[in-house]
Amino acid sequence: MENPLLTESKLPYGAPPFDQIRNEHYMPAFEQALAEAKAGIDAIVANPDAPDFANTIEALENNGRTLDRISGIFYNLLEADTDDEMQQIAEDLSPKMTEYEMYVSLNEPLFTRIKTVWEQRDSLGLAPDQYKLLDDTYKEFARSGANLSPADKETYGKYVEQLSLLSLQYGKNVLAATNAYTLNVTDESRLAGLPDFVREAAAETAKAKGQEGWTFDLSYPSYAPFMKYSTDRALKRELYLAYNTKAAGGDNDNLEIVRQIADLRIKVANILGYKTFADYAIEDRMAKSPATVNAFIQQLLVPSLPVAREEVARILAYARENGFDDTVLQPWDFSYWSERYKDAHYALNDTLLKPYFRLEDCIDAVFGLAGKLYGLRFEERSDIPGYHKDVRVYDVKDGDGSHLALFYVDFFPRESKRGGAWMTEFRGQSIVNGVEERPLISLVTNFTKPTSQDPSLLTHDELTTLLHEFGHSLHGMMAQGRYGSQTGTNVARDFVELPSQIMENWAYEPEFLQTFARHYRTGEPLPAELIAKVEAAKNYLAAYSQVRQLQFGILDMAWHSLEALPEADTRHFEKAVLAPTAVMPDVPECCISTSFSHIFSGGYSAGYYSYKWAEVLEADAFSLFKEKGIFNREVARSFRDNILSKGSTEDEAVLYRKFRGHDPQPEALLEKLGIISAK
Repeated sequence: MENPLLTESKLPYGAPPFDQIRNEHYMPAFEQALAEAKAGIDAIVANPDAPDFANTIEALENNGRTLDRISGIFYNLLEADTDDEMQQIAEDLSPKMTEYEMYVSLNEPLFTRIKTVWEQRDSLGLAPDQYKLLDDTYKEFARSGANLSPADKETYGKYVEQLSLLSLQYGKNVLAATNAYTLNVTDESRLAGLPDFVREAAAETAKAKGQEGWTFDLSYPSYAPFMKYSTDRALKRELYLAYNTKAAGGDNDNLEIVRQIADLRIKVANILGYKTFADYAIEDRMAKSPATVNAFIQQLLVPSLPVAREEVARILAYARENGFDDTVLQPWDFSYWSERYKDAHYALNDTLLKPYFRLEDCIDAVFGLAGKLYGLRFEERSDIPGYHKDVRVYDVKDGDGSHLALFYVDFFPRESKRGGAWMTEFRGQSIVNGVEERPLISLVTNFTKPTSQDPSLLTHDELTTLLHEFGHSLHGMMAQGRYGSQTGTNVARDFVELPSQIMENWAYEPEFLQTFARHYRTGEPLPAELIAKVEAAKNYLAAYSQVRQLQFGILDMAWHSLEALPEADTRHFEKAVLAPTAVMPDVPECCISTSFSHIFSGGYSAGYYSYKWAEVLEADAFSLFKEKGIFNREVARSFRDNILSKGSTEDEAVLYRKFRGHDPQPEALLEKLGIISAK
């Protein structure tokens, strides 16, 4: 039987034949692809011709395309539709993939050829994207140990392999811990305060699990509404502790794995000649150094922290005026009382807004926004399979009618999918031998499922999330370049969130909301007074939210600025780091680090600050849309030409200046959030 991962797809645009792919296909496909990729490296090394840009740098860039294609499928499904067998395959595969990566990055004859070309770079007459590819390739090899001694290369390879396995185990533990917990309620009186949509979803979950009553779990659409609306303080405390002690002990314990990962990263940094992992990681980003990052965090934190503490004090005072009989607002109380305060002072809550944000209407609106700004059209394709029955596939057409990308969307939670929301790609854009491959983009979320009574209705936060991930998707869809390593979202980590975060702004624009927000039962448009309340409440708890994000960045930098592993265990180290920025009482059992997947199993190690870095960029960038019009085609064209389509073909700071005409300043974000007054 043919292996669908190793045969050329007969589907339109080379779409993966997900309906034919089975778990047993993965390992044989990877083994063949790895052998082919190694043979390709050997061929580059054995080339008798003098090293040049084409036979060395371009050849390396285009090597291993089968491996890239299979990896794009497997590792994305490992996050979005996994099972125990796939997780075992990933573990078995990890040393093989690491061995190949080491075979390339520590290949002395290959690096000699790269270095020979790099040393001639100024005399080769290269185009700007070629020059940058050459420079990036050389630096990537140097940063991956190519200049190490043979003994150090062997040690470095062992560190990388151990890190890969530990990161996999960390992510596996987080998913298992998330799925292991449920809160089953059979006494209806304990559902007090919960709106119908929360009760109905919990009843559906209970039914699916073969349980009586109502079941809540640690997926965000289940957890967040319970914390926001429930009046049962004891149950909220139980659920909060379960959510915030994920993988912090028990059968799926990450407490020691966190320390092991941090220790290995110190060793990797040291062997490569860096004092800390943060020094190593940030070197090739816009920020360039940990000192710049730490100064940036302080620029935002210093004015935000006192305002955040005032916001929390205001919520506590309100709670005490309205029957709260404790002197301290605990973290499991905050969501409920802050929602009540918001309702009282802005007359705005999710229950009021959700009926106007039917998922299908939001999808149409987001697609329509891309049409107004960039001329894109989205045509659903029933003839192209998704990887799960919930997945829908769209053919994205550019303004001239040409094919731009395939777009896979996967909206609802399930046990086979990790929590959160993300954009990824099964294949990026590139041009090889004069033939262009357009991207295959995927958007994954965990929105509330439709029930037997109601369709999927989004909160305003979820609408914002949809716009955010769609912004990443546009970055991937609009990629234009020769080299896949430079296109789409393959940009500096602290630049990649600009296209996503700028899109969030439209969630607060009346001119956009008026185009689609209709009550799912009556068809009535979202009332103007509710839109005004959305605008008025936009900066509600802005400083609190900002400090919360900055705390994640501080914790990330603390773990990755270590020169030696601390004596304190994971919990105590974390608490000591975060104590100076606390705005809520400490809960001794809780630990962020054990489920902080972004930095311990994702790509944001020493990079979580980039969310705020990009917020500064987008605050400054969106001000141009506000000035010229939020649907202004001229501004959109400039944003597409200078940001979305360019990838990393040029330095990101240069690209930003080309769009905006100047460098951004943190004040732009502080003013937007109302933390400081506009000048």
